[in-house]
Amino acid sequence: MLIAVGVHSCQVSSRNSALRDYTNSVSSLITRSDDTGRRLFDILSSGGGSSNAINLRNQINETRQTAAQVLQSARHLDAPDSVKTADSNLRLALQMRVDGMTNIANRIESAVGGATSSDAVDAIAAETARFYASDVVYKDYTTTALASALHAADIDVGGSINPGQFVTDVQWLTPSFIASKLGVSTPGSGKSGKPTPGVHGHSLNSVSVNGTTLQTGSTNTVSIKPAPVFKLSLTNGGTSNEFNVTCSVSVTGTGASGQTVIPETHAGQQATCSVTLKSPPAAGTYTVVAKVGKVPGEKNLANNSLSFPVTFQ
Repeated sequence: MLIAVGVHSCQVSSRNSALRDYTNSVSSLITRSDDTGRRLFDILSSGGGSSNAINLRNQINETRQTAAQVLQSARHLDAPDSVKTADSNLRLALQMRVDGMTNIANRIESAVGGATSSDAVDAIAAETARFYASDVVYKDYTTTALASALHAADIDVGGSINPGQFVTDVQWLTPSFIASKLGVSTPGSGKSGKPTPGVHGHSLNSVSVNGTTLQTGSTNTVSIKPAPVFKLSLTNGGTSNEFNVTCSVSVTGTGASGQTVIPETHAGQQATCSVTLKSPPAAGTYTVVAKVGKVPGEKNLANNSLSFPVTFQ
């Protein structure tokens, strides 16, 4: 009898150890997965307009590869019988995140520079909703099943279960918020949702840094530290006020970019916006592209951007 009790005790100890190990592994994987979420939304927030489209797609694909590695690791976990359902839901949540990143990468170029930008932004919003659903699957199904198994085994849950959070801001589920982060305007981002009759659009007049106007015909020198702030001067040349007008600056060949949004510009009047590069490029000479985003109803985009040779030092 004593031998039987001892064997049972060893079996229980082994099962509990396996359950603890599995829970810790899940916590580690979710931390990695949530990191890919923060990275993805940072990439989308960098905007940069059509000139940065390919760079955005490449960065998103790199993040997707990391998310796929996390999913692959989850598939190789040795889940105890008591958490088989939790394990299935974990893999589902991680698969949803990989799928969402894949689809966003496929639509990002259209979203920031294509003729179907509005449809593409809506499609990206559908994928961010998928991410939110993955949070629900993980929080309401994976973690609750894990907690139930731990309690049944008389194991203190404590802080062993990672609560997880992939979507950094619920506003990412709305197309207008996504459009503002990407630095594009969509028909749904204005007050009326549709362009009014008449002429629409802006012209970019000049760009300055620290009070010095950049010149298109000669190389300009800009200090990297502190992070340079580009001031864009533009004119609303249309017959209507425009809303959520995006201003973006990107440094070609690098990931350096920034964007901001002017809530409203007035017909026939000038406006300004300030754009800070989130992470300045390494020292060197590059082409800096400043751009005013397309607004609903705008047809002439020839005067929306300016390019400058700039030496960062």
